[in-house]
Amino acid sequence: MTDDRTQGAREDRLLRMGEPPRTLGEAWRKLVWILPWLVFLSSPVHDLAAGAHQPAATAAGWAGLAAFTGTYLALVFRNMGRPFSEPAVACMVAVLGVLAVVLTLTLGGAWIGLFVYVSVVCGTTFPLRVAYAAIPATTVAMVLVGQVVGAGAMWTLVLLVLLVGFAMTGVRQLVRTTVELRQARATVAQLAANEERLRLARDLHDLLGHSLSLITLKSELAGRMLPGQPDKAAQQVADIEQVSRQALVDVREAVTGYRRPRLAAELAGARVALTAAGVSCDLPAEPALDGVPEESESALAWALREAVTNVVRHSGARRCAVEVVRRQTLDGPLLELCVEDDGTGGSGSGSGGGPGNGLTGLAERLEKAGGMLEAGRLKRGFRLVARVPAAAGGNVGSRA
Repeated sequence: MTDDRTQGAREDRLLRMGEPPRTLGEAWRKLVWILPWLVFLSSPVHDLAAGAHQPAATAAGWAGLAAFTGTYLALVFRNMGRPFSEPAVACMVAVLGVLAVVLTLTLGGAWIGLFVYVSVVCGTTFPLRVAYAAIPATTVAMVLVGQVVGAGAMWTLVLLVLLVGFAMTGVRQLVRTTVELRQARATVAQLAANEERLRLARDLHDLLGHSLSLITLKSELAGRMLPGQPDKAAQQVADIEQVSRQALVDVREAVTGYRRPRLAAELAGARVALTAAGVSCDLPAEPALDGVPEESESALAWALREAVTNVVRHSGARRCAVEVVRRQTLDGPLLELCVEDDGTGGSGSGSGGGPGNGLTGLAERLEKAGGMLEAGRLKRGFRLVARVPAAAGGNVGSRA
């Protein structure tokens, strides 16, 4: 139930960490997340654009910068989903390190910022033990090269290279944890589904095993008695009919129990659905349902599901409040559900301004349970109120 209502909202809002892009749009979003970190390339670009080098050196500088940037982007972008093999990663990081050293030594201190990117890829692509050694080694190499070319603000760059490198190891661990959590959730969902299937199989066996065995036995007896003892055979057939009818009743009761929604489960699902849709929600804790008939709880759960679905799909609301309270009325105790939002769109209304099919069907369901439905627009938003009897044999009258 929750997956059906929230899947679309989640897909629109979440950039899947640790997974390759599924669409061109996702690829662009991930690329846009990477591009702002290319700010440290502004100094090399400015150095080349200033014309301070010979034409051959400028051309070589542009080629080296393009190779460095392309290798860096390939490493970081692919590392978000399907990373390169470990030997390929080692070779590409080595290429970045060599380019950083050569370009800085040949073109000057303006290129010293390239070591920041070498530190970043060390933190994002290497195993932790290797990264913890590679990042300080990159920092030492930067200091040595900086002293040769006379680069300024060295200590600031030392701190930056160290902090950025180790920070990226933390980001990598966060991505890995997110992926493992997603896999664990999928595993738990699969195990829960398997357990539910096993429970259903056990229940059906308990319900039908004895009845079907009895039907089989009596059918065999009736078959043997039919030629010479038709009266006794008829009695066996009557017994078979009675047993089969009882088995059918048992199965229907079991299926009804499986399909009956629970208010606590619907409240939990409503919280997830509203949060995923970006709606601020105010929901109560699990209500006390002692003595509440199952039919009343089921009707109220259906009302909550319909109301939240309308808020998510149609209202355009930014806030939704849900309240479940017991009230004592002249017609007896009742349980009241109130769902109120601040949206501007319709919340289940039909095209003509009247109640839509969802609210009409919900009103009929509540009436069968002895309850009633009130729904209408507010000055700002929409309110749905559903009332059901909180005691067996009760009925919500007009005075509720």
